Amino acid sequence: MQVQVQQIVVLATGGTIAGRADRAGDALGYRAGEIGVDELLAGLPAPEGVAITAEQVAQVDSKDMDFALWHKLAMRCRHWLDRPQVQAVVITHGTDTLEETAWFLQRVLAPDKPVVLASAMRPATALAPDGPQNLADAFAVARTPGVQGVLAVCAGTVHGAADVRKVHPHRLDAFGSGDAGPLAHVEEGTVRALRPWAASAGSAGLYERVVATKQWPWVEIVHSHAGANARAVEALQAAGVQGLVVATTGNGTVHAALEQALLRAQAAGVRVVRSSRCLEGPIVAQAHEALASTPLTPAKARVDLLLSLLA
Repeated sequence: MQVQVQQIVVLATGGTIAGRADRAGDALGYRAGEIGVDELLAGLPAPEGVAITAEQVAQVDSKDMDFALWHKLAMRCRHWLDRPQVQAVVITHGTDTLEETAWFLQRVLAPDKPVVLASAMRPATALAPDGPQNLADAFAVARTPGVQGVLAVCAGTVHGAADVRKVHPHRLDAFGSGDAGPLAHVEEGTVRALRPWAASAGSAGLYERVVATKQWPWVEIVHSHAGANARAVEALQAAGVQGLVVATTGNGTVHAALEQALLRAQAAGVRVVRSSRCLEGPIVAQAHEALASTPLTPAKARVDLLLSLLA
């Protein structure tokens, strides 16, 4: 009987990991997403006993990520994950919006196989690019038995989709997981788990709703801060916004003037959710509070609200 070769699929979307420096070796002046996936993988050894299939989904700077690309990425992931011989999907992605894409894919796909996002802080043509090692680490995670869900691998650290966030604009180790901490480390090609892999429970029918969506809901993030006033909320409401995430101070607190505007918007049918702007710790909600809250970061809370409004 012929043994079926396991397969890892690489879906490339661009980002710094595929960036080309303006000058040889420059790590700051570069154009993201210029290098195609075949060139990106050239010279990178494939894991033993695994066939690598590569697909160029997009070539964008991740700051410009949009709904159309999320839609396409979800469908390409599902296409490959449904194939029995595919062990995992690895996605090359820019760092700026990686946490949003990770959470979107986790919510929409809830995969029981690994979907691993690999990124880089230095372009592919830098003197010492970090992308190749991050890709090799992503392959190691993808091959580890029992791994599931959407993950992000950077600088030898594995983060879960619910917790990962970009915490530094320059360091190679640019991501953190808040006070939850990372899920694992990759050490000499071996994955050392620190806590259990996240469960992959998804919302019934959510993938089908996303695939069928032609017009995405309009959801924005507003910030509570010293001197906040109602005009931003009122302008967004007048323009037809459907959802608002509030990046609150502390434990979900909102400036009084802003809060009144949000309550009026909510009464008029705008969905409003509070998320803390603090770097660690979730909001502990109180029963008497009129505005809903979430433990997610503002960027991920916006993703959640988008998906909720699709229903």
